[in-house]
Amino acid sequence: MRITEVLQAKALPDIVTIAPDAGVRELIATLAEHNIGALIVSGDGSSLDGIVSERDVVRRLHSDGTVIDNTVGAIMTQVVKTCSPDDNLDEVLGWMTEGRFRHIPVCDGDDLVGIVSIGDLVKHKINLLEFERDQLDSYVHQT
Repeated sequence: MRITEVLQAKALPDIVTIAPDAGVRELIATLAEHNIGALIVSGDGSSLDGIVSERDVVRRLHSDGTVIDNTVGAIMTQVVKTCSPDDNLDEVLGWMTEGRFRHIPVCDGDDLVGIVSIGDLVKHKINLLEFERDQLDSYVHQT
């Protein structure tokens, strides 16, 4: 199973981005508006400058109560692990588990083509397992 299949099955295939000079308040509002946990940080709306998540805000809030007045660029993760549409779902799940991150941008060469969460991957994996179970059950109960 490939990441491209997960992207095709996503209910919201759009990539939501935020500029590095946007404020953390805008970040929080955008996360809430789209009911998502992370945003791609992009100065031009299509390149990958970084990623920023709810965790980034919370971790900074713990150590710096003024983080709410900061910019996204000041709290984002700049070195971002990415995957490609052709990567294997199980392999990407392993990277995310090992790296302890919940979102990974999907890039085709230099082009940003999507973002998947660990929830997206687990949901897709469960759907596949349920389909296989149903097929096996149907095969076993044929007359």
